[in-house]
Amino acid sequence: MARAMFRYTKAILRKVSFSTFLFSFELKKAKKRLLPSEQHELRIWLKRWGQRHPKLTKCIKDFD
Repeated sequence: MARAMFRYTKAILRKVSFSTFLFSFELKKAKKRLLPSEQHELRIWLKRWGQRHPKLTKCIKDFD
């Protein structure tokens, strides 16, 4: 089940990446919802995602 939540979180983040407000909001929810190991994986994914979407860089830095 936890793996499903990780995949779901990434899918939601992809869908809301057009808005920095929504992206930031979903990141906050992810921090509460995911296990520490999944948060680490999400940070790795966010670094790659942030390279393709530079406007999200500030939101991603706030996640760390």
